[in-house]
Amino acid sequence: MASRFSGALQLTDLDDFITPSQECVKPVKVEKKTGKTGAIKIGIDGTYSQLGEDGVEYRLEKAQITLNDCLACSGCITSAESVLITQQSQDELYKILDQNRITGDASERKLVVLSISPQSVASLAAKYNMSSENTARKLTRFFRQLGVDYVFDVTSPRNLSLLENAAEFVDRYRRQNEDKTALPMLASACPGWVCYAEKTHGSYILPYIGTTKSPQQIMGSYVKHHLSKNLKLTANRVYHVSVMPCFDKKLEASRPDFYNAEFETRDVDCVITSGEVELMLEKEGVHLTDFENDEFDTMDGSRSSNFTSHAGGGSGGYLEFIMKYAAQQLFNSNIDHLEYKTLRNQDLKEVIFQVDGEVKLKFALAYGFRNIQNIVQKVKRGKCQYQFIEIMACPSGCLNGGGQIKAEGDVSAKDLLNKVTKLYNDVETVTPSRADPVIKHLYENWIDSDETRSVLHTQYHEVEKNTIALNIKW
Repeated sequence: MASRFSGALQLTDLDDFITPSQECVKPVKVEKKTGKTGAIKIGIDGTYSQLGEDGVEYRLEKAQITLNDCLACSGCITSAESVLITQQSQDELYKILDQNRITGDASERKLVVLSISPQSVASLAAKYNMSSENTARKLTRFFRQLGVDYVFDVTSPRNLSLLENAAEFVDRYRRQNEDKTALPMLASACPGWVCYAEKTHGSYILPYIGTTKSPQQIMGSYVKHHLSKNLKLTANRVYHVSVMPCFDKKLEASRPDFYNAEFETRDVDCVITSGEVELMLEKEGVHLTDFENDEFDTMDGSRSSNFTSHAGGGSGGYLEFIMKYAAQQLFNSNIDHLEYKTLRNQDLKEVIFQVDGEVKLKFALAYGFRNIQNIVQKVKRGKCQYQFIEIMACPSGCLNGGGQIKAEGDVSAKDLLNKVTKLYNDVETVTPSRADPVIKHLYENWIDSDETRSVLHTQYHEVEKNTIALNIKW
């Protein structure tokens, strides 16, 4: 499987991400002093030292940066991952749970809410040789016994994400003649891809990226702005944890756009990966099969044992749902089955919708940065033939995310990925609909027309490049 972070956040993964490797813009901590400052030297072992006025070399400490500081510049992730993820890990979750257990004041207790992605469920199901549904229900019991108050799956926020993405695409399609950046619409659910676009291509590409939040961040909005309100708690009294297949999701949760300045809290406080859940089970000295099944919470305030997912692949099914929705809305046609045509490689595919032999819609999925680079260049030159592209940073998509559990022993990474994919696809699929009781409840009781943009949509920001000679290593 892929290494922990996506190709955009790697130091030297040049087979996938074609760019010069970069050193961090602040690789060492330099104490500011008055007077003359000596030169900085780089040792053979990669350490830094500063020559003082007295002629003596002083070794410099590495800078400690937080996820909020990270620009996803590819410079420090592989050499300092432990620094970047210290603020979001299973250890942070344990701290909150421990504080809740020892505090005697109910007003100081945090309400702990946890949401689990279906990709993580499939990874853990493969590890423990169970079905995805049983895995999801046993994980629910495990987390509740640890002290988590609410456990959600991510099906409903993904329903919302798919519906909003589809509506946004139809709107863009209808105004493509007036707005040159309306199409192609590029998927926005992958934070590794979004970081790369903001840092590398900025204003050229950002207008094409869909504005709908990812399922993780829609869930964050629900937890901090709706659930907390219903429970008569301020947003900072709720601690929201997300279980994801990808380390890049930690960077997404740390974006300033998802920070509530009034209550000084993020919509998603902590992201832990599938592999980190495995570490938690090991720490507790338990096996997932030891637990009874439990029902998980739903976004309409009830509980359910029906674990579902979406058709169209392990990255959320954005292409599949949006094409079916657009065909119905724009051309009054119902599509039962999509034919995917593989192009240069398995991670680049296209789907065509025709009416009476005339091509009406042409979509693609592009996974991994070799394919993304080509798509981006075509968009920038105005040569892209697709109207929507499902983009994911990881080769093979989210099921192959860097946070998934790794292959062990005689099992190859490819065989494990095939097993995870099968377990993911074996789950009952649902088609998002405004008529779905949970979705209907959310639109009626939470997402009114005036709040839709702020609750379900976001914005992107061009990151100024810092390409001076000192921080580019050719």
